[in-house]
Amino acid sequence: MSYQALYRVWRPQKFQDVAGQKAITQTLRNALIQQKTSHAYLFTGPRGTGKTSGAKIFAKAINCHYLKDGEPCNECETCRAITKGQLNDVIEIDAASNNGVEEIRDIRDKAKYAPTSADYKIYIIDEVHMLSTGAFNALLKTLEEPPKNVVFILATTEPHKIPLTIISRTQRFDFKRINVRDISDRMRYILTQEKIEFEEAALPIVARAAEGGMRDALSILDQAISFGDDTVTIEDVMSVTGSLTQELMLTYFEAVVTHDTKKGLFLLQEILADGKDAARFVEDLILFSRDLLVYQQAPQMSELLDGAKVDAAFKKLSETISADSLYQMIVILNGTQTELRFTNHPDVYLEVATVRLTHLDAITHLSESATSNEQVLDQKETSVPSDNKKIIELENELLKIKKQMESILVSGHSKVATKKTKSVSKKAANNQFKPNTSAIYSILKEATRENLAQLKNVWPDLLNMLSVTQRAMLKASTPVAAGPSGLIVSFDYDILCQKATNDSELMEAVKQFLERLIGNAPQMIFVPGEQWPIIREQYVKQLKNRSSDDKAVENTHVGQVSKPDQSKEQKGKSFEPVKKQLETVVDTSEWDSLEDFVPPAQEDDKVVTEAMALFGEKMVEVKND
Repeated sequence: MSYQALYRVWRPQKFQDVAGQKAITQTLRNALIQQKTSHAYLFTGPRGTGKTSGAKIFAKAINCHYLKDGEPCNECETCRAITKGQLNDVIEIDAASNNGVEEIRDIRDKAKYAPTSADYKIYIIDEVHMLSTGAFNALLKTLEEPPKNVVFILATTEPHKIPLTIISRTQRFDFKRINVRDISDRMRYILTQEKIEFEEAALPIVARAAEGGMRDALSILDQAISFGDDTVTIEDVMSVTGSLTQELMLTYFEAVVTHDTKKGLFLLQEILADGKDAARFVEDLILFSRDLLVYQQAPQMSELLDGAKVDAAFKKLSETISADSLYQMIVILNGTQTELRFTNHPDVYLEVATVRLTHLDAITHLSESATSNEQVLDQKETSVPSDNKKIIELENELLKIKKQMESILVSGHSKVATKKTKSVSKKAANNQFKPNTSAIYSILKEATRENLAQLKNVWPDLLNMLSVTQRAMLKASTPVAAGPSGLIVSFDYDILCQKATNDSELMEAVKQFLERLIGNAPQMIFVPGEQWPIIREQYVKQLKNRSSDDKAVENTHVGQVSKPDQSKEQKGKSFEPVKKQLETVVDTSEWDSLEDFVPPAQEDDKVVTEAMALFGEKMVEVKND
């Protein structure tokens, strides 16, 4: 096969060819010029940003005898051998497949021998984070006291997995994602050298799709060239990347600004039917919203725009849409982008996002109307609004009910207001999440303060072990009661409680991590924070009733009256089990006996007196329980 991919043909051969990493390349060049090179380097950063290419260029430069301004000549025998991968003194190792202790020991033993043909022996270890713990330990001593004329260059995309003892013995260089302008400039140079026709506006589209990686950009460019028969046009790039044209995004934003939900959904279906990628669609909308916001705030700094073309339609849209709407759009689209990663039905989330976006200004308008209505009511506390049509015009049902209730209360129609309040409360109760109270009671029956304290202590550690989405869901939660086999978790928001209860993956993950942290996986019940005090109060009432039943003494013979006369010690003993159970949900530290929370029945003396008056003193026998 004679053809080679563009990213292989145009791999950087000099530091100046490495796009977007000027700070790193300049530092390495200066170190070579001043002959202040280190024995170990760590190159980190996302894929396709120039880590391995930079390592090979450095290997050539440090061994090149014709160095000029810190750049290798690429003409001498050593440079050409390194470029072709034929120099024995430059060893490239893939740590993903050579991650054992034996491989590193072999490197350590061979590093002791002097280079054969070059001045320095260079070891380039790619994906070094894949090494095992034993392999890192085997490499540690060699990095600390390396043999003369040996240089280690470690490259990785995940530096957080590398031990700090390794990092501290290297010079670390963090390769950044390459910006759109630098990628476009490099592609323009390559296309010019290859004598391939291209449209200038197509290059930023490819650059944005590459997400900061030059290798990805050249791979996409290769596909576009093949698709367009050795030409690169906007249409070809759009088809290859699944991106949207600016005209299409302007049309979509027009539907959002005019609150035309039907048009927005129809346009969305056309976009998806056209084969556009859902994730790319959301990404393009976020970047376009960002460009609109930047242009609104600083129109003279058009160079900050991320690929948007400032034409008449773009300027008109920037004057029409408000900055607050753009803020809200970015928040909604960012949330949709997160949800798309965990779903098999992206079209559903995109439709929901479209509906929300087309209702943004309506919500803002309602909020402004509510504020103005509240100001009018504050100024005219004793007057009734005369224009009842304003109530009908309000699209938000809750705001309309609130306005009607305030008008009715001012007019004195308290009965109607009470009826409205009951209907609203009933409606809210019907939509409220209902936890499993019987399961909650069973957990409270065996709950202890020790178990609850243990769960509260490990709860922050549990959150850190969860995924980002699961952590966000449980961030507004806290354990409120716990036993040996059960746990009750209270949520600040009703909707999060319901979503967490229905999320089987979340429940399973929490159980697994709790098994690691405390040694067992308790049964979990989620309850909304507003309902927890009510459920707790109901449970306390049940204990009160049970205690009252235990105190009551049944009379089995007519004419006999039972008079309880327990001593304080006996009362204390009978109270202890109930108190111990109650202390998990209420504070019982100041209670001395059951009478502190159970209302006394009739007075004993009064009962005896009435019995004697009814049956006579001789017929009444008083017994002490």
